[in-house]
Amino acid sequence: MQSKKVKLFKIMMLAVFILIMIFLTIKFLPLFKSISTEQGRIDLQNEIESIGSEGVIIIIGLMVVQIFLPILPGEPVEILAGMSYGAIGGLIIVFLGAFVSSFIIFFAVRKFGKNFIYAFVPKEKIEKIEKSKILSNQKRLDMILFVLFLIPGTPKDLFVYLGGLLPIKPMKFLLISTFARFPSIVSSTIAGSNLIAGNWIVVVITYIITFLIAALIIYFFNKNEKVYIKL
Repeated sequence: MQSKKVKLFKIMMLAVFILIMIFLTIKFLPLFKSISTEQGRIDLQNEIESIGSEGVIIIIGLMVVQIFLPILPGEPVEILAGMSYGAIGGLIIVFLGAFVSSFIIFFAVRKFGKNFIYAFVPKEKIEKIEKSKILSNQKRLDMILFVLFLIPGTPKDLFVYLGGLLPIKPMKFLLISTFARFPSIVSSTIAGSNLIAGNWIVVVITYIITFLIAALIIYFFNKNEKVYIKL
């Protein structure tokens, strides 16, 4: 793949993301300002429901673009999914977006190599992960990848790009990179669904529990492995 074509594709992806965010901002910003009131939350919920199935496509599209461009935060999209379709519905939609993104990126890297990665991710970040010992244990690679995707706060989107370079079966990697995100995604969709309901305490408790779970996973992982990761 020629570098110019990859750069053009990157620009197009960024443009799509910006256009969708502008649309959502114009449509929902006035309603988000009043989300602290019960009537404001009702108005926002009604507006979201009026979009119908197109909203699912919008959120999946945002997920795909966000994973392609790791500099963009993924949590706002996950929270939006929870606000729009509830904790479970939002979780399913985000899983679908993550799977589609991982599928495209994994096979693009397998076909075009590191040049494809460097078009979307700074070379220094990839080299830093490659030089670390995190992914060097090929015998336990599946388990290590699962833990890395499981822990909230790890650079999961970078690991998606690296996946295409690792000695792992495609379907196994796609399942890990999609469903091992569960703690991070479910905490965000639960937060989103409770934001729309005005349950602020539940939102805070959700993130506290998520942080504690992540800390415990990291503690036991570091205790049993010769490589170390931080929260």
